[in-house]
Order: sequence, then C-alpha cells, then structure tokens
Amino acid sequence: MSHNITLKEGALVVADAHYSHKRPELLTFLREIYAQNIPATQLFLMGDIFDALFGEVPYTHIQNQEAIRLINEIAQHIEVFYFEGNHDFNLASIFPNVKIFPIEQQPVECSYKGKKILLAHGDIEGDLGYKIYAKVIRNSILLHLLSFLDTLFGHAILKRLDAYLSKKDDCREFVGLKQFMQKRLGAKYSCDYFIEGHFHQNKTIEMDGFVYINLGAFACNQRYFIVKSPQNRELLEEKNFSKGI
Repeated sequence: MSHNITLKEGALVVADAHYSHKRPELLTFLREIYAQNIPATQLFLMGDIFDALFGEVPYTHIQNQEAIRLINEIAQHIEVFYFEGNHDFNLASIFPNVKIFPIEQQPVECSYKGKKILLAHGDIEGDLGYKIYAKVIRNSILLHLLSFLDTLFGHAILKRLDAYLSKKDDCREFVGLKQFMQKRLGAKYSCDYFIEGHFHQNKTIEMDGFVYINLGAFACNQRYFIVKSPQNRELLEEKNFSKGI
C-alpha cells in the first residue's frame, strides 16, 4: 500500500525492542534520540517496540508512559512512523503525532533514490489460523473486556502475561529462513527491497526479484539500523546501542 513516503538518508529503523521493565534499554535509546545525541532524519518503529501496549488497555499505557512520552516528543521534531506489531496495536490514540500503520495497511510502500521499498512488522501473510488469531487479539470489544477484567482482578491478567513474555527467548535462530520466506513471500510482491522485523533474524536474503531484509531485534544486543546510500554498501547500516548497559 502506497502512502507517498520517502525514506531519508540518516533515518533510524528500530524493530522488536519488546520494551518492558525487564528490557529497559529502549528508554535510554529514545532519550538519546530526543537529545539529538543520536542524529535522526526520521524514525521508523517496526513493531513490537513494546512487549505489551494496547490502545484499549490503559494499564499498558501507565506501564510504558515514559517511552510513550518520548516517542510523542520526538514526533514533534521529525517524522515518526509506527508499524503496529503483534505486541503493540490499536495505537492511534496513544501516539497522535505519529503516523500509525495497522496490520491491514502493511506492507507499506516507500521510495528511496528510485528504489521501491516495502515495509512491514512481519506478522502478515500468516496461515488462516494466525489471521484469525491476529483479528481476535486486536478486537476492540475484547480488549475493553480484557481491561475491565484485568482491573477487577488487580491486574493479575497482565502481570501473568508479563511473566510469560519475560521468559521468552527472543533471539533464537530461525533454521530454514530462506526457504520459508521464498514460500511465504515469493512472487506475491514486486519491489526492490522488502524489509520487516518480527522474526528477529538480522539477515539479508537475495530473493527472486527483490532483496529481503529481516531486521535484527533491538531486544537482542540493542541493534538498530541507519538508512545509508554510499555506493557498494547495503541500504541499512547496522549499529549497536550500548550506552548505559
């Protein structure tokens, strides 16, 4: 889906930070961007930036309020684009100054120096079961019900979810990634680059017709990426954020 977005050299691309009290590094990273200690012409947040942030569940806003504030502050100075993931969705009311792309609008077409680039979080093109699951977890009525029940039981539901998510290994290798992506994306898209997160693999694959980039997760070694355009270099330059760690 085209939105007339032009990638700028020096744009920052961040995916899968899974920010929570167990993974606080994102907060320092955002502070550095806001203070302009990390230069950025644009900021692309590629989904699952938060481990749990849902528009209809105010308790998740409270848990993440400082990071939310910083993103909104940064968006006052540069363009910020947020590709909703499977851990953070229905965000329009939380980030009024940020361009939000829900799952049904992904992938989003962008351009960069004559190249067509598609961007997505990565939980698109799932099987029927996953598509039903994706619809259910984003259902506004069910999320309001979740919020009501969670409040009624002293936030026991979300605390249990937090405990479960804190135990997940977000940095596992995906064996057979290339074959999986050929089958999943294959001839479905026409572009020069297809960039997404979700799988946390930090790999570039030459596909039939385009270059596929699976972004490394910020949750794994605080990786982020900068859009670069020198000759004979890849589109994205990998960086590791280490301040305060």
